[in-house]
Amino acid sequence: MSTQTQKRAAEIIAAWPDESREAAQLVLDAHGEPQEATQEQLVWHGVGPWKRVMATKAFHQHDFPAPHIDAVESVIDYRVPPGKVSALAIFDGSVVVGRTVGELSARCHDEDANRLALNLAHDIVTGEKTAEQAREHYAKEFLDYRRGKPTPYMDELHFPPQTGTADADVRLLSDEDLEQAKQKGEQQS
Repeated sequence: MSTQTQKRAAEIIAAWPDESREAAQLVLDAHGEPQEATQEQLVWHGVGPWKRVMATKAFHQHDFPAPHIDAVESVIDYRVPPGKVSALAIFDGSVVVGRTVGELSARCHDEDANRLALNLAHDIVTGEKTAEQAREHYAKEFLDYRRGKPTPYMDELHFPPQTGTADADVRLLSDEDLEQAKQKGEQQS
């Protein structure tokens, strides 16, 4: 990255609220300058285990497992079966499934918390934990981090990267159905 880009990222976050500036600085410290920078967000592609990491000026209050802000989103390629999406929503509202594009993301204060959330999301998808068990594990690991104890779910992703995760879904309307609807619409005009 050029000096101009470096200055730009520093200048951008200097105008952000303290909460989101602090979170963005953690990502800058870990991965260097972003590939994309706007007044509202910084984006890194292909850093660490992530497909994409975004630090945003906008942040959201999140009270699970304790009050904090969500300003950093970490994205991976991951296929979530439709029947597991509700369980993920029950587990953590900051875990987001992008079924069509085949992405799973977590939005929290930092990448460590995002790894924790995504590891537990994987446990839910594979049936190793229920949503409630995952919530309990998250709270325990969160406290262990504060206690200075080992936090293996925060340290790294515990599952291999996935490929071919997009889900285009199943077509319900034929070309004939669409053409007939178009013709009826034109007749009514």
